[in-house]
Amino acid sequence: MTLNPYLNYDGNAEEAFRFYQTVFGGELFVQRMHEAPGTENLPDEEKNRAMHVGLPIGNGQFLMASDCLPSQGHTLHQGNNNYISVTPDSREEADRIFNSLSKGGKIEMPMDDMFWGDYFGSFVDKFGVCWMINFPNSK
Repeated sequence: MTLNPYLNYDGNAEEAFRFYQTVFGGELFVQRMHEAPGTENLPDEEKNRAMHVGLPIGNGQFLMASDCLPSQGHTLHQGNNNYISVTPDSREEADRIFNSLSKGGKIEMPMDDMFWGDYFGSFVDKFGVCWMINFPNSK
């Protein structure tokens, strides 16, 4: 199992990660909102925001992020700008962790197969900590 920090930004995720890249090196991965299905109706100023940014920081660990979408009701505020991203070793372990940690919390996205090929879900636990569970179906 690996844990990776996942950060949220309000339109400047790529800028922040280009800065982090100067520190950590590595190849920057950027996927834009307009590349995702169902984003055709986003306002033009949101279509180029980062849906997912990844930067390797050593030993199989990644710093990851995305930009919020104000048109979808996303508001960046202290507390939701950092997620703990867990990559379990099995789909069953993904379900166990998701179901256990989300009890009493607020589910943002239930576990489901996603268009990028992974099994994914996110929630805020009862203590206010933001979590993402992401199992690569290719494992």
